[in-house]
Amino acid sequence: MREIVVTVSHMRLLAVYAVLLIGVFGAPSSLANPHNFDTWLANFRLDALRSGISEETLRSALDGVKPRPKVVRKDRSQAEFTQSYWRYMERVNKRRIDKGKELLIKYSPLLKRVQARYGVQPRFLIAFWGLESNYGSTFGGHPVIPSLATLAYDNRRAKFFRVQLLAALKILDRGDITLDRMIGSWAGAMGHVQFIPSTYESYAVDFDGDGRRDIWHSMADVFASAANYLSSLGWNDKETWGREVRLPADFDFSQASLSVRKPLYDWQQAGVRRITGGKLPNVNFKTSLLIPAGHRGPAFAVYGNFRRIMRWNRSILYAISVGHLSDRFIGLGPISVRRPANDKRVSVYMVKEIQARLNQRGFKAGKPDGVIGKGSRAAIRAFQKMKNVPADGYVTADLLELLRKE
Repeated sequence: MREIVVTVSHMRLLAVYAVLLIGVFGAPSSLANPHNFDTWLANFRLDALRSGISEETLRSALDGVKPRPKVVRKDRSQAEFTQSYWRYMERVNKRRIDKGKELLIKYSPLLKRVQARYGVQPRFLIAFWGLESNYGSTFGGHPVIPSLATLAYDNRRAKFFRVQLLAALKILDRGDITLDRMIGSWAGAMGHVQFIPSTYESYAVDFDGDGRRDIWHSMADVFASAANYLSSLGWNDKETWGREVRLPADFDFSQASLSVRKPLYDWQQAGVRRITGGKLPNVNFKTSLLIPAGHRGPAFAVYGNFRRIMRWNRSILYAISVGHLSDRFIGLGPISVRRPANDKRVSVYMVKEIQARLNQRGFKAGKPDGVIGKGSRAAIRAFQKMKNVPADGYVTADLLELLRKE
């Protein structure tokens, strides 16, 4: 373990944890009081019984359940640093690529049958699997029922997690999995593809015909369930997810947004090219351009399936990583733009300072909360234009230094 040096940044982080412990972020003060939790659980059991869950299942699943403070702390935890494109894409590494290629071959007959039924290309199913659970090497290690009971009792997202807890109990009641094997993330995401219980309820499939929908142990059920979910979102197996592209020198970076959609031909007319310099495909896909690392990073043209990946996980970085990992399985090359040697990590506190300094100068960045949304990006672009630097709306340590000099 590395030596811990107490800096201002660490002091701020410790302060955050102190706040968490006293419940300012909404953890109920009754969390530490077993009587309050037991009363809540007794009332919940009555509702679960009325919903059709058997008394036997409720007794085996809920007897002796206690709140798990560690789960609440995870729900409240705030990262000290923002998640950068460069660090996120480290997940698409040689080991994960090589393993995925092996598994694509191993499960090829099964994956072809799943594709014939649901219309999802095998390489994407392997990519989701690789990124969700590292090909089944980790399901999260948390018992699902106690974790969900804790979050359903906690007041921050009680309604959502109450639904998840009921769904998880129904899964047990139906016999799809036993209580001791129902393991998942701290938030209740389960199995090889990390379905939350309500998603499982709606889209899990018994593809192997054994009478159980088992996303923990049956790869037939795992792949079919994932494909069924993607199919329900409108997945098109005649399309890919997108591609890396080359932007023209005079590109207006405000056009790089999921909110801007144009036919691929229109981007071609605007000077966008394949990363090799050739023309874009002559197809009429509705396409958005993204620059997830700012003007110094790669640019991507993304299609309809990209948005469907984001319905699975509402993160641009996640969707790019799924798409790119799937490309690597079929022999496509790495992303051409490498991380700049002098790239610096940006902390949440730096983002808050950037927002505050923009507000002080009349650029409406919104509340200094450390979260970069549309308002903050617009404010950054306006400031960048004033300073005659590339107006990509991207947060960097250099941007903060520029603001500090004002």
